[in-house]
Amino acid sequence: MKDLSILIPARNETYLARTIEDITAHTEADTEVIATLDGQWTDPQIKQHPQVNVIFVPEAVGQRAATNLAAKLARGKYIMKVDAHCAFDQGFDRKMIEGFKITGDNVTMVPVMGNLHVFDWNCRDCNWKLYQGPDPEKCGECGSTNLRKKMVWQQRRGIHSTSYCFDAEPKFCYFEDYKHRPKYTEDKKTGFTETMSLQGSCFMCTREKYWELNICDETLGNWGNQGVEVACKTWLSGGRVLVNHNTWYAHLFRTRTHFGFPWPVSGREQERTKKNVRNLFWEKRWDKQIYPVGWLVEKFWPVPGWTKEALEGINGYIQ
Repeated sequence: MKDLSILIPARNETYLARTIEDITAHTEADTEVIATLDGQWTDPQIKQHPQVNVIFVPEAVGQRAATNLAAKLARGKYIMKVDAHCAFDQGFDRKMIEGFKITGDNVTMVPVMGNLHVFDWNCRDCNWKLYQGPDPEKCGECGSTNLRKKMVWQQRRGIHSTSYCFDAEPKFCYFEDYKHRPKYTEDKKTGFTETMSLQGSCFMCTREKYWELNICDETLGNWGNQGVEVACKTWLSGGRVLVNHNTWYAHLFRTRTHFGFPWPVSGREQERTKKNVRNLFWEKRWDKQIYPVGWLVEKFWPVPGWTKEALEGINGYIQ
């Protein structure tokens, strides 16, 4: 058995090969990487490596299904799902596994999330530089069109996300207010803080819990609301969702770059997934659920996007 299996669902991902190289360069445990190429080969190609396995699916099946295909081949005690455009701390795998030894295995855990600075636009004529973003038509200094992408691939300093929630829709939200509460401050001294929800680009649990909780439920939709799904399945079945402050990963956000979402998902499909998630947990239709959503909202109250009326509507209460 391996210590950890890292699962990467990927479709039309420009930085998949670089992400895998980064992972293998920074692992310190007995860790394997399993990437699912969902309907498309990757360019550039993934280099052969003893830690890396690649699954090719001729016809796209969607992010959740692609993740589950990788999970079926996983040999690790733990499973970590990551996006195909991330960088990692040295020994992140060992530090996360050590975290589970402290907290116990009835946990879904994430590292501290940073922003990944992948590249700058650089003018070959005057050395003008522009932070990663959509293709510029010309140099902002000399007007030249002789531009290139200069790879940086490092975490941006000073940007760290450690607290997340979801609103009543449900929609993912950053939860900055929680970071200023006494419980967060006290918990941080231990190296681990609770979070109501997840961002979805990286999370880790035992392989046993992954399948027991059906962490990537394909019936919900092929993409979207994954962080909410994973967090609800963990919290509402009696577990905890924690941020491990002893390590980090850096995630590339598509809104500031030149590429969009790899899976073609319409707004209507995203809304359908959101509705499916709401129906599953708000209406207590999930068979592993022992707590109502209102219990989780109250645990982190006040929560952005929740009113007392919305909470009362799902049988919650605030005195």
